[in-house]
Amino acid sequence: MAVTPPDSARYLALYVAEAAEHLEALGRDVVRFEQGATVELVDSMFRHAHSLKGMAATMALEGTEALAHRLEDLLERLRADVHRADATAADVVLQAVDVLFTQVRAAAEGRPLPDAGPVVGRLAALTASLSPGEGPSGAAPGEAQPAPPPAASSLGPEAPTPGRVAVRFHVSPGASQPAVRGFLAYKRLSTLGAVVGLEPALDELKAGRLPPRGIRLELETSAPEAAIVRTLRTVAGVELEAIGPAAAPAPAVATSAGPERVAPPTIRVRAELMDAFLEHAGELLLATARVRALSRGVPEAQRPPIDEALDRLHLLVKGLHDEVMRARMTPVTLITDRLPRAARDIARLRGRDVELVVSGDDVELDRALVDALAEPMMHLLRNAIDHGVEPAEHRRAAGKPPRGRVTVAVSRQRDRVVLEVRDDGRGIDVERLKALVSARGLASPEALRAMSEREALLLVCLPGLSTAADVTQVSGRGVGMDAVKRAVEHVGGTLELESRVGEGTTVRLSMPLTVAVVGLLLVEVAGETYGLPIANVCGVVEVSPGAPAPGQGAPLVAWGQGVVPVHELATLLELPSSQTPAKGSPFVVVEGERARLALAVDRLLGQHEVVLKALARPLDLVPGLAGVTILGDGQPVFILDVARLTPT
Repeated sequence: MAVTPPDSARYLALYVAEAAEHLEALGRDVVRFEQGATVELVDSMFRHAHSLKGMAATMALEGTEALAHRLEDLLERLRADVHRADATAADVVLQAVDVLFTQVRAAAEGRPLPDAGPVVGRLAALTASLSPGEGPSGAAPGEAQPAPPPAASSLGPEAPTPGRVAVRFHVSPGASQPAVRGFLAYKRLSTLGAVVGLEPALDELKAGRLPPRGIRLELETSAPEAAIVRTLRTVAGVELEAIGPAAAPAPAVATSAGPERVAPPTIRVRAELMDAFLEHAGELLLATARVRALSRGVPEAQRPPIDEALDRLHLLVKGLHDEVMRARMTPVTLITDRLPRAARDIARLRGRDVELVVSGDDVELDRALVDALAEPMMHLLRNAIDHGVEPAEHRRAAGKPPRGRVTVAVSRQRDRVVLEVRDDGRGIDVERLKALVSARGLASPEALRAMSEREALLLVCLPGLSTAADVTQVSGRGVGMDAVKRAVEHVGGTLELESRVGEGTTVRLSMPLTVAVVGLLLVEVAGETYGLPIANVCGVVEVSPGAPAPGQGAPLVAWGQGVVPVHELATLLELPSSQTPAKGSPFVVVEGERARLALAVDRLLGQHEVVLKALARPLDLVPGLAGVTILGDGQPVFILDVARLTPT
């Protein structure tokens, strides 16, 4: 029961991907259902459960099929009377979704399916407790009937006599794994009756050979044409061409998913293939720059044709790189679609009444950024609900509506994407935060007094610091904001905080569109060249340092309305020490782990946009190194991780 049959193993990746999509959509529908039950929402939930059941049956995953069938039974009862639904029904459905997720993951990894007995029992008990409504004699198509066979709910109140139906369909040219989808369509149609005719032959279909004219199938079945159409629609990428009695020419039947659909075709591509493609495109860019540098040694008379060819080559390679980058762009919905369910669970756990509002989730980001931001966004959501939004009674006492609001807003601003998480909760008391930091010895009183409000708010990102009064399942261990800041800065982003006591808090993440190409400020230290990510650079000054701060040995340099401590970059990198900073020495002001500081360097070499490359072991274990790049002249340059490099 737990092992996928050999004939189905080749379809496992498609099953896992589509099952996960159905389950995520089902979870989102349940959250919306709790906020306002409608027949349309229950219909959507039922379709997702029905599709998953059919997919599991095709893959011979009996445990998943049985659980999805029980879930389908419950949703069938709720569809008959949505007013009977309550929080208990939503809880049970979400429990079933969670177990189905674990079963899908187990199937993907070839492990035995987890036992679903307890949740199956809860589904059965809740289904039995709900009245089936009107009896079968008055049932409309799709209403509950006792012990229906697969797809019986689509047969209507009267069972037609068996007949032969001809179906012609094809797989969309842009669909991934078209042979798999064609075979899945055949398998699902075969559950409605006996297949008495098939073109191409079954062996050809299993071998993945699809004819240009599509697939023609004759089915001996008592199911109506509407049930056949619905079953065919459960296979993504399959389009119906015609359906009708086998004895007569099959008239073309237009469906809602038919020729009128104008969406461009898409395909699924493994992430590692796209990463490799981008790596090769980046190498081509570097190779082109290297050839251009070498061409400078060619005699002047021969330069024009070489330069023209190099310009043409650069345009082609740059175009290729840009297209690969576009192919890697992924909608932020991959993150935001998971937030409503998480917000619902966190609010229930902490006894909060919270409304989540998401806007701008159609913005696209590099897939690597989407992957990197998934966990930080969950941290921010937990903080907003647990630390930000007050309990309903406290909100009433403060003159606020009892239901709190958390807003997740995504917007595109030139070459960056800004993600904001706002709450209308209690806000952050800056003075209390400073007192907490001082009491734990994380900063000196003098440094705290010199901080601006913006800098003081960022104290919540100190490692191990938590403003929670107690440790709960949700938060209080002091790892949330620290992890968020590290993750955001690791991909070249910045984090800002705004807060007003009693009004709420806004966390703003400003991210580059991609992490493959980054902006660097190149500096020279002890004869070596290093790159500082522009996202971490606040500015550059060339002044002599001031007097040492009381009790500290580091000199200071004026910056803005205050001063920042100076550290020699050569010392931090354990290189031969540079000369003592003197008048005219350049200082690069950067965002450090806890505050801004100035890095003394020997020389500034200018800004460059470069292709970022990951470090291989053991270099990835060296503190302070974020990556490496190669300049146009072939020189390798290490990119510094400012947050890990600067002293604590």
